[in-house]
Amino acid sequence: MERGNGTVVTEFVFLGFSSLAGLQRLLFVAFLPLYLFTLGTNAIIVSTIVLDRALHAPMYFFLAVLSCSETCYTFVIVPKMLVDLLAQKKTISFLGCAIQMFTFLFLGCSHSFLLAAMGYDRYVAICNPLRYTELMGHGVCVGLVAAACACGFTIAQIITSMVFHLPFRTSNQLRHYFCDIAPVLTVASHHSRLSQLVIFMIGVFVLVVPLLLILISYIRIISAILKIPSSTGRYKAFSTCASHLIVVTVHYGCASFIYLRPKSSYSSSQDTLISVSYTILTPLFNPMIYSLRNQEFKSALRRVMGHTSYPIN
Repeated sequence: MERGNGTVVTEFVFLGFSSLAGLQRLLFVAFLPLYLFTLGTNAIIVSTIVLDRALHAPMYFFLAVLSCSETCYTFVIVPKMLVDLLAQKKTISFLGCAIQMFTFLFLGCSHSFLLAAMGYDRYVAICNPLRYTELMGHGVCVGLVAAACACGFTIAQIITSMVFHLPFRTSNQLRHYFCDIAPVLTVASHHSRLSQLVIFMIGVFVLVVPLLLILISYIRIISAILKIPSSTGRYKAFSTCASHLIVVTVHYGCASFIYLRPKSSYSSSQDTLISVSYTILTPLFNPMIYSLRNQEFKSALRRVMGHTSYPIN
């Protein structure tokens, strides 16, 4: 497509793994089993939570939503990436790029607020155990998830609209393997400092506000745990939060590195490496961190597997 005379860009070319041209088939062989394992693990987690009544509790409701979110998030990015690893022409249409950016921003932003809701759930469970069922009723849980999704949808709509209303006339080559914000902004013909600042501030809001809510929850949780007289009781209380803390650390660590930086410090090679971690590895490990460390979930999984293997006639 000619762009020398200002022809509007109608498609983008991904160059995310162009420096590893000789290893792309090997990357496909490595990433495909990880992706399939992620899909299978999340399907098992959601099915177990739905089928076993012992897991019909707020914490597991949020875990099921988290697993669905992780599955959808990878589905937006990884299948296209796998196809491109084997394809000669690694392109995506202008509209397809906008849809991909909107969807992963919607899921990613919702994920941040969902982690804050999960932190609040742990706060109520530890600091108000006698009122836990009352304070974290089904309606409250659904409301928190709906609010997280509404925030994610609104933020994704604003950012995607701002990015794709920019002119794209000079280049269509994205030094990434999906339509992330920074690589798309890099190929825009022109964008004002104001639009860049607004997008950056929205990113700060999405990351900092949920993180502050999580920190407030954990300050109160730690205060309550320190008041427990026995070391066994303190350990048991803290162990219910350990999985959530690990997931929060990984999520905010990767997201802060990618999005809380000025455009001048953008590095395509670094961002590609970090992006692989949170589009492939993090969705793989998050469900495992939550489920395999949880004895109650493992017992429920054994019950579900037993009923499946030996159905009652």
